[in-house]
Amino acid sequence: MIIQRDQYISELLSKRWNGKVKIITGIRRCGKSFLLFTLYKDYLLNEGVAKDCFVELALDKKAHVKYRNPNELYDFVLRKTKDDEKHYYVFIDEIQLSYKVKNEDVDERLVPEEDREMLYTTFYDILNDLMGRNNLDIYVTGSNSKMLSKDIVTNFRDRGSEIKVFPLSFKEFYPVSGMEKTDALEEYLTHGGMPLAVLEKDETEKRKYLKGLYNRVYIKDIVERYKLKDDEVLDALINALSSAVGSLTNPHNLANAAGTLMKRSTSDNTIKNYLDYLEEAYLFVSAKRFDVKGKRYFENTLKYYSMDTGLRNAKLNFRQQEKSHLMENMIFVELIRRGFSVDVGVVELTRVKDGKRQQSQYEIDFVVNTGREKVYIQSALNLDTEEKRSQETFSLKNSGDFFRKIVIVDGNARPWTDENGIMYMGVIPFLLEENLI
Repeated sequence: MIIQRDQYISELLSKRWNGKVKIITGIRRCGKSFLLFTLYKDYLLNEGVAKDCFVELALDKKAHVKYRNPNELYDFVLRKTKDDEKHYYVFIDEIQLSYKVKNEDVDERLVPEEDREMLYTTFYDILNDLMGRNNLDIYVTGSNSKMLSKDIVTNFRDRGSEIKVFPLSFKEFYPVSGMEKTDALEEYLTHGGMPLAVLEKDETEKRKYLKGLYNRVYIKDIVERYKLKDDEVLDALINALSSAVGSLTNPHNLANAAGTLMKRSTSDNTIKNYLDYLEEAYLFVSAKRFDVKGKRYFENTLKYYSMDTGLRNAKLNFRQQEKSHLMENMIFVELIRRGFSVDVGVVELTRVKDGKRQQSQYEIDFVVNTGREKVYIQSALNLDTEEKRSQETFSLKNSGDFFRKIVIVDGNARPWTDENGIMYMGVIPFLLEENLI
């Protein structure tokens, strides 16, 4: 079965022949290579591009090992694109496996210490050179084992166009699930949207695959990348983050939580570094805390969300599946998938209680930045009582502005608006109909 990924095909098409390297990034095993070498290529072939106009290399294949040398890679592309009258699409998979090669034509004694990196030829150099050829349109994918995707974008500066690929969205998942919408949502919250997990029909094998991704792929990648002495702290941190998705936290609290799991202490600074590693690998995404009335960010408190609920559940051996937390996680990832910048909102109010003035903080789950406007979104599993509804909407009513306010609840309810101008909708329409917000 082939799962179509129309959003990314459209994005690739919008960037083709723009004079930049197209850099396809994202969490490992989310379908980057399949997107480029199968879905995108098939689209171009159906459009009329000739087969001999594609130059394809997968650097993780044994047959292509020699092309990890950037000079060999450069010569290979030039040999395959000799005809200046033709326009070629160059696809290179796992570009991070390309190593640097020392330039023997430069006298090392004449190069200052701070410029020693310039003694080496890297794939950045050869791709920047190839970009200057008007008949080449270049696409690369990169995983995280030796060079995280963030590094690729940084090195190309304004000469690279990033296409960030996510695990399957619910909108992509639902048509291939073969389920009713509500059942499909339960499956999606439990096992997530990693393509090979979605295609695996046996639940035992599905869960085994998701559990294996952490140990055999993600943790191994980060340990190798940063030359960590052991993976115990990293593993404990992932467990702590997975247990507390959507909860306010900071490196100190996480250091304590990880230390409790390991039964030994670790430093706040170590945890801070490891949090950066996990975000750069797209395993988790952080959201800053924003004071809605004071128009400022809180420096030390964040929320972390897992890139995929299935991976999160697998790391916890499919325990702690609180639907309210999973739904909040799912909504956050969907918002950033759509390209929004998303913060966690706080409304600070001074109220009089027992004759005393007290300052309290009330949370807005998501402050969605859409340019000049903002949209406030509250995730609520249900509003089955008036008290619950009042509780969930209190912060929205007291935001002190007129931005749009939405409450997303479980289920398939169509959007409706109350007397205060607050819109309510089911999470299923939210996931399937992007124009609703």
